[in-house]
Amino acid sequence: MSSGDETDDVRLAPLPRDQWPAEMTDALAALRPPNPRYPMPPRDPGRPKGLNVIGMLAHHPELARAYNTFNGHLLFATTLTPRQRELVVLRVAVQRGAAYEWKQHAVLAGDADITPDEVEAVRVGPDAGEWTPLERALLRAADELVAEAKIADRTWAVLAAELDPQQLMDLVFTVGAYDLLAMAFRSFGIPLDDDLR
Repeated sequence: MSSGDETDDVRLAPLPRDQWPAEMTDALAALRPPNPRYPMPPRDPGRPKGLNVIGMLAHHPELARAYNTFNGHLLFATTLTPRQRELVVLRVAVQRGAAYEWKQHAVLAGDADITPDEVEAVRVGPDAGEWTPLERALLRAADELVAEAKIADRTWAVLAAELDPQQLMDLVFTVGAYDLLAMAFRSFGIPLDDDLR
């Protein structure tokens, strides 16, 4: 994965904040599910804000609201643990060569108790690092879903032995949602924010 693949060809420039339509207020509020399991990330001044993603979505507030409702579940109401979710998202970013997604979620990985060494091991793959059998299967499932749109039987057996049906569904839908987002980042050429560089 190159470090700046989204910036090679900006096709849909993110709208600056002062040009966001008023409907973006509702679209952003949709990220907060009614019954969250997990808190919002801290609002430290030095943390990346993802303004270029929001600026991209600001071109289409109705779509932004719909996607944020879905993504809000995956981020804050998922039945996966934050660590499991971030491992999977990072692996999708690697598989899709999505630098924006990688850099943003490398930050969120720290909130989910994923060490910098583990973040780098995700880049290498399921057989690198000191993963539990379940974590190795989660990473492998992300690879299989991106490549074949199906979790292989051997991987499924490991996952199904430890995860309930809702967790299995959240896994597949998380991979799908972040695969879609990687497609958007790369197709639109969304540049890295200065605070992600």
